[in-house]
Amino acid sequence: MTPLTGPLLTHINFPSDLKKLKLDELPLLCEEIRQFIIEVMAVNPGHLGASLGAVELAVALHYVYDAPFDKIIWDVGHQAYAHKILTGRKERFETIRTYKGISGFPKMSESEYDAFGVGHSSTSISAALGMAVAAKLSGQTDRHHVAVIGDGAMTGGMAMEALNNAGVSNANLMVILNDNQIAIDKNVGAIKDYLADIVTSRTYNKVRDKIWLAMGGGTKYGKNSRAIVKQLGNAVKTTLLKSGNLFEAFNFRYFGPVDGNDVIRMVKLLKDMNDIKGPKLLHVHTIKGKGFEKAEKDQTVYHAPGVFDKTTGTIKEDKCQGLAPKYQTVFGRTIIELAEANPKIVGITPAMSTGCSLNLMMAKMPDRTFDVGIAEQHAITFSAGMAASGFVPFCNIYSTFMQRGYDQVIHDVALQKLNVVFCLDRGGLVGEDGATHHGAYDLAYLRCIPNLVVASPMNEEELRNMMFTAQQANMGPFAIRYPKGRGVMPKWKTPMVQVEVGRGRMIREGKDVAIITLGHVGNYAVEACAALEKAGYSAAHYDIRFLKPLDEDMLQGIFKKFQKVITVEDGSVMGGMGSAVLEFMADHDYSAKVQRLGIPDHFIEQGSVAQLHHECGFDTEGIIRETSLMINNTTYFP
Repeated sequence: MTPLTGPLLTHINFPSDLKKLKLDELPLLCEEIRQFIIEVMAVNPGHLGASLGAVELAVALHYVYDAPFDKIIWDVGHQAYAHKILTGRKERFETIRTYKGISGFPKMSESEYDAFGVGHSSTSISAALGMAVAAKLSGQTDRHHVAVIGDGAMTGGMAMEALNNAGVSNANLMVILNDNQIAIDKNVGAIKDYLADIVTSRTYNKVRDKIWLAMGGGTKYGKNSRAIVKQLGNAVKTTLLKSGNLFEAFNFRYFGPVDGNDVIRMVKLLKDMNDIKGPKLLHVHTIKGKGFEKAEKDQTVYHAPGVFDKTTGTIKEDKCQGLAPKYQTVFGRTIIELAEANPKIVGITPAMSTGCSLNLMMAKMPDRTFDVGIAEQHAITFSAGMAASGFVPFCNIYSTFMQRGYDQVIHDVALQKLNVVFCLDRGGLVGEDGATHHGAYDLAYLRCIPNLVVASPMNEEELRNMMFTAQQANMGPFAIRYPKGRGVMPKWKTPMVQVEVGRGRMIREGKDVAIITLGHVGNYAVEACAALEKAGYSAAHYDIRFLKPLDEDMLQGIFKKFQKVITVEDGSVMGGMGSAVLEFMADHDYSAKVQRLGIPDHFIEQGSVAQLHHECGFDTEGIIRETSLMINNTTYFP
């Protein structure tokens, strides 16, 4: 059932429709958009809180600017739902983050209004600056370029690099700092404190209000605009901060902070600031979860709350109680056990403490857990520094974000043989977040690094044992990757034992074909082998466990016995475990038919994990199909 959209929103499909509204109609439109988002998110989970807080910002931007000619780039995209609704996707908004539906993030191929594809943080200023410089080179002096970046994303090093470059570019660039004082978890670091000082400074707010009255109050915007903004900039530098304004130091004209949830005021400010050339930054303060009481009060939970009651905000009961836990929970509980026994263990994460469950250790051992902010490169080298000093850091990073710290893994950890334990959460296809968030490439990009152990558990017990093994003395760099979601063992809290690095295990004997799996997808092979046996097929199943070092003894035995081999992994087939098996076969002069199952060589869009595994052909059904086809050229479906 299509949610009601309200009397104004009903008639608005594109920004051209929005511009027909009177200024005083915009607050009502914002409320209608907010309720529309709540209606959809209540039954189709997504990123709720940030988008509720940025409704007025999206409306003001599309009311003032002429997109898609003017370029509006949203950092990350968690806050861009109102933007999608206003730019031709209202009728499909119910499909957001679903299989074959619209993406949860801005995506260039989806709409001309999505000026740049995003998903990872801190990229918007760089992209907008590139577009602004390109426009200048092309003689398009009337085109505006706006980067909308959150205070969490502003802590990312790439954002600082972009500000540094933009400040000497003289490009026509507007940066809007959407400051809601929280990312997913509470923001951390000196920049967070700096922004909080600006927002709460009584001196500054008096100056700001004085200047706002000079700009507003029924006066016309025009010739005095630049002088007024300059006055504000000087006031900030002389009356607010001992060290001056950070953004002015980057040669940006700074304005703010202002109430980003006051849409009328935002429209007036944006119109006036359009006349100011060069790089400029507008600091707006918004409320994450705005207009939805529960989301305002518990901003971390309601960042992406799942299914909830649209009236009360109550999150629907988890029907999975009593089933196997999430791998994230197993990690979070296990690291506490290990840290209680080993005082040298510390936990580190780049702004994902709740998502990866390191918040459990943080609550119990706050002095031994470190959220370093959205800074994956720093997290890795910070971990290396601690390891060089005798500690054993467990650095938990989502697989897709680990890509951002690749050089640090090679140069600062592996080259120096430091005992950093990388726990790569969300390895493989992650579901509804889609292409920007799938952990598809870690197996391929890690296995070529010398000195690095690369392991992947098939279940919760294996994860615990690998974590226990990784923190042993002189173990060196060690990566453990595991998927998003639940395992297979309701009774998961098993005694931990050390496993032999580079040693796989045989799960099932067979004679027709060998199935080699890595990680959680081995559970699909267990189901497939059982179904195949009922049909008269005999498939052996091997859980290789370690991508690096490979269990060469196991592989020798497999290729001596089998002429038909299937590899299964929740990772890229290009360069992954299947490729490693083929390389071994070639290097040792074996000859066999090998079929690789995994993530194909193209980007996979959003959908449930089960849907995407099925699409890629490495779920239980896909393994059955390929195995029966390989054995006797016929396909068996149970």
